[in-house]
Amino acid sequence: MIKGRAELTESDVKKIEAEIEERKLKIRPQLIEEVKEARAQGDLSENFEYYAAKRAKNQNEGRIGYLERMLKTAKIVSDSSEDDEVGMNNFVEIEFLDDGSREKFKIVTSIRGNSLKNYISIESPIGKAILKHKVGDVCHVQVNDSVGYDVKIIEIEKTNDDSEDTIKSF
Repeated sequence: MIKGRAELTESDVKKIEAEIEERKLKIRPQLIEEVKEARAQGDLSENFEYYAAKRAKNQNEGRIGYLERMLKTAKIVSDSSEDDEVGMNNFVEIEFLDDGSREKFKIVTSIRGNSLKNYISIESPIGKAILKHKVGDVCHVQVNDSVGYDVKIIEIEKTNDDSEDTIKSF
């Protein structure tokens, strides 16, 4: 994220709005009821259920607040790209020119980045370097002021499917 502003696609926004609605209309009432029931059990000083219910309610409220702030400050980015260039939600195979190894990544927004799934954020060094480039292009990935490397784009698999992705918790 750039200076606290998440870069989101319209699809990201819809998913976040749906999560907020779920948390406000379904989860919040359940958690409030659990707090009431636990409070009714008597002495609060030794009532673990009350503290657990209260904690779960506070975590839900925190998540709602976090998501609402994210939407308020987000920068909306396009998930479209030309047919022959690297774009959002595309799988991209690249070759690391220093050793000839290859990797395949899915290009996603920062809130969907997940290195364990090879989901690479458009805000990461690799994401920034290859976005909008074409098969055969050699791109320089600048990691920091003194470290960088070159990659070659081998293949682009176009997809706009982000249905499996979930919004990360921070």
